[in-house]
Amino acid sequence: MQSSDSFIEKGNTEGENYPFVSLIIPTFNEEKYIGNILEQMLQQDYPFSKMEILVADGNSKDKTQEIVKKYSGDNPQIRLLINEKQYVPFALNLGIKESKGEYILILGAHSSYPKNYISALINASISLDADNVGGLCIGKAPDNQVRSIAIAAALASPFGVGNSLFRIGVNKITKVDTVTFGCYKRSVFDKIGLFDEELLRNQDDELNARLIKHKGSIYLLPDISVTYFTRNSIQSVLKMFYQYGFFKPLVSLKIGKPTTVRQLIPFLFVSFILVSLIAGIWIHKYWYLLGAVMLLHTCMGIYFSIRIVSMQKNPKLILYLPWLFFLLQFSYGWGYIRGILKFIVLGQRIKAVGSSR
Repeated sequence: MQSSDSFIEKGNTEGENYPFVSLIIPTFNEEKYIGNILEQMLQQDYPFSKMEILVADGNSKDKTQEIVKKYSGDNPQIRLLINEKQYVPFALNLGIKESKGEYILILGAHSSYPKNYISALINASISLDADNVGGLCIGKAPDNQVRSIAIAAALASPFGVGNSLFRIGVNKITKVDTVTFGCYKRSVFDKIGLFDEELLRNQDDELNARLIKHKGSIYLLPDISVTYFTRNSIQSVLKMFYQYGFFKPLVSLKIGKPTTVRQLIPFLFVSFILVSLIAGIWIHKYWYLLGAVMLLHTCMGIYFSIRIVSMQKNPKLILYLPWLFFLLQFSYGWGYIRGILKFIVLGQRIKAVGSSR
């Protein structure tokens, strides 16, 4: 792979040969973060003349739009788009339709980006001839509260999120089934279509599965990372995981095959709990088996919690992590069960879902 500053090394200081890039940022009530993101994009080592920034806002109730308008007044390549339907897939599709870039980068509003972010992704996409590339997603607590730090730690742990490579990391360029905040060739959307607007969650998983089905390639890059500011409310992160699980069966239904084993484990875990509780009414041995499994799960949760406490040298985390691991997995698994019942058993579809923010 070429280095992230290979365009600059060639002496192309005016950006003559740089491909035009469209950055799409879905927002809703992001006044705390949107200004920092726009500043970071203005300070990229990629020529600003070769990019446009499209902020697709879902009618924020705070000062998000006001901040974006302030930046767009000084920089006409920053545009505010109004996403009347509010949810993320509508924002993404609105941005794609309004964009003119040869490459389309999806940015998360709750994130921070290094100065070479755009150039690194574009160089990787060109050198690998990839349809989609992305970097690692490093979770960071938005404040110094123990609860917030515990949430960020749980979302970075293999026991919390399984073998999700863009979260737990890789040490070499790796072909994967999905990445977060992807950098897509525009031709991808011309070939396979836009994001599925019925999927208010997991729309990127479905699009990437569709891309692979059409012989596309997706690569995860170990040398570039995004800092993602995690939620500071346990209720909101559990609601988010419930929604991830809830929409996963619909993704499987649309792509015509089951999801990965990693994504099935919470579903199987919660199904076992429910079946054991009910079966134990007649056969008490099921309750003993359930007790043994829960004891094993608790021991594993404590083990991974102690590892995190040891690395971060914050003993207070042990008060949150063991049961937070359980709640994350249960929320995802319970959502998955509800999704199977709604989308597969009953054959229903969904028009809207409450925001997790």
